[in-house]
Amino acid sequence: MRSLHAPIDPDLTLAQAVTGSVTLIIPTFNEAGNIAELLRRLGAALPDPEQLPCEVLFVDDSTDDTPAVIEKAAADHPFPVAVLHRETAAGGLGGAVVEGIGRADTDWIVVMDADLQHPPHLVPELVGEGLRTGADLVVASRYISGGSRAGLAGSYRIAVSRAATWLAKGLFPRALRGISDPMSGFFAMRRRVVTAETLKPLGYKILLELAVRCRPRKVAEVPFVFQDRYSGESKSTAREGLRFLAHLASLRSATPLARMIGFGLIGLSGFVPNLAGLWLLTHAGMHYLPAEIVANQAGVLWNFLLIETLLFRDRRRHRHWADRIGRFALLANADLLLRIPLIALFVARFGMGALPATALALVTTFVLRFAATEALVYLPRRTRS
Repeated sequence: MRSLHAPIDPDLTLAQAVTGSVTLIIPTFNEAGNIAELLRRLGAALPDPEQLPCEVLFVDDSTDDTPAVIEKAAADHPFPVAVLHRETAAGGLGGAVVEGIGRADTDWIVVMDADLQHPPHLVPELVGEGLRTGADLVVASRYISGGSRAGLAGSYRIAVSRAATWLAKGLFPRALRGISDPMSGFFAMRRRVVTAETLKPLGYKILLELAVRCRPRKVAEVPFVFQDRYSGESKSTAREGLRFLAHLASLRSATPLARMIGFGLIGLSGFVPNLAGLWLLTHAGMHYLPAEIVANQAGVLWNFLLIETLLFRDRRRHRHWADRIGRFALLANADLLLRIPLIALFVARFGMGALPATALALVTTFVLRFAATEALVYLPRRTRS
């Protein structure tokens, strides 16, 4: 395989221009019915190996015979084909792509699905557009002139896709500038701009992960018509939708300031179970101080679950879950040592009711709670040198 970084004449065809090398990464999960046709179309679409050195890498999480089907179909393919079967599907489809990226040593990486909704004949065009424009990332888009989402089945999936696109672009306007279709799973990227170690995917929206964390310098787009699935059933489920929302939250909370804001919003939402429990207990006749201790546990559990899912998902591996919840609960209840005197002060000295006094005390101790939670629950353990 050879590499050349000289400027490319925009009038050249791909066959005349391409002098790089490509790894085509295809994540699979029970796609046995699509493999033979996919490799047949790729073989017909890709230029001669002398013009575009290319290798195909399937990263497989299947529970069926997909790996065996790949090996059989690869025997007659003009390009090298490999299959990496993962026993544990860490990170879902996105995790499969990241594992493939870690094994690629070519100039370009192209990512596409195995179900033929991404037309194989566009693979050379994606790489060619990157060479002609000098782009680091080339996205196959359904939302520019010449593109279409025709293969999305039903108005519900179309609405969900559009809503996810608007939400992602609204949350990351700078990182996704120039990308009309951040939900696309079909794109080409220069290998040198990807640092696999920085990627922490969750679910199947790997382009969003790459664009936000790697920040490619220049982006180009190529229109494509989203095709009907060739065989099998869609893997899009309500569970994947929830994983997508969790992924958005994780990406958005990547900086300390964003995490603090998220921590505050989660803490605000924790007022609901905390104050509801306090109201029930005090109206049942319990004194407001012991009622605050008991009601606080509802808020602690609520906050822990949301913080685990939305803010510190990628740091959970540093400690066992029982260790994390124990530390979190200890901090939250130790916080009462400061909060209860404040609540008593607000009630006795300023004549406030128990509910507003509790709310004000929670706000007062917010910054301390955030710093202690990040440092004592979710930072990695220190290792001895």
